[in-house]
Amino acid sequence: MGGCFSKPKPAEDACFSIQGVLSKGRVRCPWHGACFNIATGDIEDFPGLDGLPKFQVKIEKERVYIRASKQALQSQRRTKVMAKCLALSNYSTAITNILIIGAGPAGLVCAETLRQEGFSDRIVMCTSEKYLPYDRSKLSKSMDSQADQILLRSKEFFHTYDIEVLTETQVISVDTKNKMVVFKDGFRMEYNKLLIATGSTPKTLTCKGKELDNVFTLRTPEDANRVVKLASSRNAVIVGASFLGMEVAAYLCEKAHSVSVVELENIPFKKFLGEKVGLAILKMFENNRVKFYMQTEVSELREQEGKLKEVVLKSGKVLRADVCVIGIGASPTTSFLKQSGITIDSRGYIPVNKMMQTNIPGVFAAGDVVTFPLAFRNNKKVNVPHWQMAHVQGRIAALNMLAQGTEINTVPYLWTAMFGKSIRYAGNGEGFDDVVIQGDIEEFKFVAFYTRNDEVIAVASINYDPIVSKVAEVMASGKTIRKRDVETGDISWLTGKGS
Repeated sequence: MGGCFSKPKPAEDACFSIQGVLSKGRVRCPWHGACFNIATGDIEDFPGLDGLPKFQVKIEKERVYIRASKQALQSQRRTKVMAKCLALSNYSTAITNILIIGAGPAGLVCAETLRQEGFSDRIVMCTSEKYLPYDRSKLSKSMDSQADQILLRSKEFFHTYDIEVLTETQVISVDTKNKMVVFKDGFRMEYNKLLIATGSTPKTLTCKGKELDNVFTLRTPEDANRVVKLASSRNAVIVGASFLGMEVAAYLCEKAHSVSVVELENIPFKKFLGEKVGLAILKMFENNRVKFYMQTEVSELREQEGKLKEVVLKSGKVLRADVCVIGIGASPTTSFLKQSGITIDSRGYIPVNKMMQTNIPGVFAAGDVVTFPLAFRNNKKVNVPHWQMAHVQGRIAALNMLAQGTEINTVPYLWTAMFGKSIRYAGNGEGFDDVVIQGDIEEFKFVAFYTRNDEVIAVASINYDPIVSKVAEVMASGKTIRKRDVETGDISWLTGKGS
């Protein structure tokens, strides 16, 4: 994001820079939607962990002069000043002031925000995984990555700022009356305030053969690495045309002998991106030798000498398979809370308010496990399992653990890349009743506006940057974009290309 904005036109309230979107004292990244304060460089909306470096700037006529050391100019990030722990050094007997269950982006941002806000008591994060917090979204996008290449922070970082991370530790129950959690090994830990950020668990198939050695749900870096190895010059089958499934298919198509996708729906992403965009993506994949088997399910995974060899579909088709990746969705990891008194809805999600507070005082939740009020959709309770949203919610939870009374007010933003085409999406299109498309969908250069009851509630684009970030900024401002504003074909008011 660094260095992607230019001098704005002085008369404009919000305008495009060279690439980013500048509006009301902050600049929004055109690629991932993160927002930075232009005065301080601090990150104000996510994803991301660090701010931007700031420099002395002087503008004379049409020239911009920046004063900084060469080292500072080469830096792409700036870590905010953080406190350290001043509590007892004997941690074995000290009560945990704040316990974070889960070490994904929500948990990590919560811990960092607490330290940034001056919190100097004990912070403990615990995770059932064996790694420090890492970028799980890379598992389907960069499948060859090793764990140490996708860590969100180094081991030294956690040591420097006194953030304890307990790996390979699974919480099996929470006692909210006595403010205590119980781990699988019997260890108990007290807390003052608690964040539940356990993420989601991949759904699996129920058919025969689901436990075979070369069938994966892509949960760990080792899973991703093994899939690539097993698929090399062989036959890969992906079950589910989800974002994960399609990203895996795109990644493997140049490495595998064949890549097949099995999907229950008739068009990929139909419910999320609409029929026309879904068909365009389908065509793009087919043009890259990916074979689709739509409107069918897997009936059996057949083995030979203990390993998967064939995927049998309910349609009767039999697919050769040396490796199979399951991408049929995920469920919130909340079953361990059943006796806790924390409210869980019928789908397993934890309802929270705008401050990420559960029904139990002092207990917060964030990330994939929650439903929360989405401000720009009239506080509709939604679950948004986006990488960006987990960051935001972790920060909001931390601020309210410190009694700052901060409410969540962000616009969901996601992105993916397939075959060199970047798809960006902002808003929440759940329940859209029409799609207005501008541009050339066949040439993969278009923007799609998703509307409900004459209001634009989401936007997606390919090769139309930075329009998604611009729409996100308009939505974040509280303004309503009407269907008539985008269906005329003249969206110069949005692109900044008009008079």
